[in-house]
Parts: sequence; structure tokens; C-alpha cells
Amino acid sequence: MTAADAEGVWSPDIEQSFQEALAIYPPCGRRKIILSDEGKMYGRNELIARYIKLRTGKTRTRKQVSSHIQVLARRKLREIQAKLKVDHAVKEKTLQTMSTMSSAQIVSATTAMHSKSAHAYNLGLNAHNLSFPGTAFWQPGLQPGTSQDVKPFAQAAYPGKPATAVSAGDVGALQAAPPPVWEGRAIATHKLRLVEFSAFMESQSREEAYPKHLFVHIGGPALSYTDPLLEAVDVRQIYDKFPEKKGGLKELYDKGPQTAFFLVKFWADLNSTIQDESGAFYGVTSSYESNENMTITCSTKVCSFGKQVVEKVETEYARYENGRFVYRIHRSPMCEYMINFIHKLKHLPEKYMMNSVLENFTILQVVTNRDTQETLLCTAYVFEVATGEHGAQHHIYRLVKD
Repeated sequence: MTAADAEGVWSPDIEQSFQEALAIYPPCGRRKIILSDEGKMYGRNELIARYIKLRTGKTRTRKQVSSHIQVLARRKLREIQAKLKVDHAVKEKTLQTMSTMSSAQIVSATTAMHSKSAHAYNLGLNAHNLSFPGTAFWQPGLQPGTSQDVKPFAQAAYPGKPATAVSAGDVGALQAAPPPVWEGRAIATHKLRLVEFSAFMESQSREEAYPKHLFVHIGGPALSYTDPLLEAVDVRQIYDKFPEKKGGLKELYDKGPQTAFFLVKFWADLNSTIQDESGAFYGVTSSYESNENMTITCSTKVCSFGKQVVEKVETEYARYENGRFVYRIHRSPMCEYMINFIHKLKHLPEKYMMNSVLENFTILQVVTNRDTQETLLCTAYVFEVATGEHGAQHHIYRLVKD
């Protein structure tokens, strides 16, 4: 039996999740991690297997993960040795360095070096200097424990020495960089993320105690790697709520990339205290961030019974701020159709009547790269009316096709 047979079949979705997990859980040597909600101690390979199960629904055991890491490490070693044939001195130095690294360290280091997420991380798009969107969920944190985890190829000559990443052009230390914290946890891909989205009404009168009212809002506290990944919803369940013709959700999803598609369930707050609603300003504000300089086009389609009623298309140019490119669509006036719709909705006597109307009301928002026409983000919005005094609420899902 070959090593490849022993580790089982690794389909593209499993391999993708495996690579993500490698970046999220760097090699931890003689340590384990305690998940406080279960009281169990996990080694790195167990956490990777757990991540694969959460992302794909497919099972890979700790031993299969370990075997896969060793196979990849041997492959990386062969690749590096082939690249270093021309320079004997560099080759000797490289192989000496790599003899102190475990399989996990070799695989993680080379993964980090070649990943775009590592590039984004090095540009400063990390958890320490950004505020991230998304619903805040409770999940216990990760705490270090003690125990054996990943077995190395060779015993490290200098215990405690940090792992090093090696390439033909550069032999130096490089810590394995995780992907940005928002990937998989918010409306975001490695190219673009939604920082904030809000639809609001603002009084023009200075006498109002609270002149601004939020109907819906996405934003909030910073995310962390201990926050759960987004739940998945099959995109086919909502096809009938959006246009099916050219440029519709189905065509867009089939075109991809599938990682750019999201569903948001809004509980809209209609309990405004603003007195003069007819004279108020109705607007929408959204902001995005990227590590690439692009010109983006944002299409917002309002749909009723699955048919497009009105579309608004806006173009936004990047502004470079604090090491990243920022796109802001600020106080964009809400269309007349939407303003009238909100007025009529608010005058219905019962919430169940409002929700009945909202069952057939949806919005499809598509952000594309104007120059390449690539879909950067596609978000489908569905609605109910918020209950109680908690204001606008939302829940984000990623759209998949199982």
C-alpha cells in the first residue's frame, strides 16, 4: 500500500480545507489545545481533521491528516532539493536548516510562503488593526495545553527554535501566517471584504433627539479565530427568490467563484422614533476593503416575487488608507420604490402581515471588478421584521451547492 492509498482520497474541497487549517493552526510541537466547551485536549492534526469535517462534512481521521502532512513534506523536500541543485553552498545550508524541522513545519511554512492570504497578512490586513463585520457568536477560546502533537522527521537540534521557511532564493525565518480572520467568518474573500453596510433614515430636523434610524446594519465587533465559521445554505433553495434570466443568481453562481457568494437574513427594525418621516433622508452606506487596487462596480437589484423591480449601479474607486485599499459608497440616496415600500410596510397593522409581504421581497447585491468583470462578492438579502427592542439583527451564511 502506498502512502497515498493509506491517507485516502483527498478531493479538491478537502484539500482546500486542509490548506486553510494548516494556516489557522500553526505547528505547536509538544502542546495540545483545550476546547473548553468540551473539556477535551486536541492535537494539531485532530483540529485539522475537525476543521475539514466542519467545512466539507467529510471525515478525515487524525492519522490520515498526519499521513497527508508527511506525504506533502516529502514532496516539498524533493521540490526544494531540485531547485537547489545549482548552488551547493545554499543547498547544504538549506538541508541543514530543514533537518531541524518537522513535517508539519515544512508543509506549513511553504504553504504560508505561497499563499495570497500570507501576502495580505504581510500588508497589514490582520486582526490587530481592523474592525471586522459579522454577527458576534459565542464560542469558547483556545487555550494551550501540554502533550505530544506532530512527530518530526528528525529531532530538532535546537529545541524551542522557531520554524523556518526555505526557498531557493531566500533562506530565512518566516512564521506561518494564518489567512485573514474574516475569511470564512464574514462577507469576504481573499480579494475583498464588506466592512459595513447600513440602510437608514435620517431626520432633517434639529429637534429630533435621535435623528438617525437604522433599518438594517452589518458591522460590529472584531472577529477572532475562535469565532465559528459561517453556516452553509444550498444556493438552490433560494434560486426562485431572484431573477433567473441573464445576470441572475444561478448564472452568477455557476460562473463563480463560489467562495464569493453569501446569504444574509435581516431582521429589519421599523420602530423609528423620527416624527417627520416624509421629510427625512433615506440612504444606504457601505464600505469595503482590499489589498488590491481596483475599480469596483456595485449592482443592487430589488426583487419582488423573484422578478427584478429596480436596479442601481454604482462605481467606486479605491483610496489607499493605512496599508489597504478602501472603497466607500457613502449616503447613497435610497430609490423612490424602496422609500414607498417601507412606508407601506410600516402602515400594516400586524407584524405577521409585514413578514408575509417580506417573504416575496429580496435584494441581490453584486460587487465586480470593473476592468475584469470578475465577481468579487455576491450577497443575497432576505428579510423579516425585528421583534422586541433589540433593533436590527442579521445572520450571515455562505452559499454552497452540495
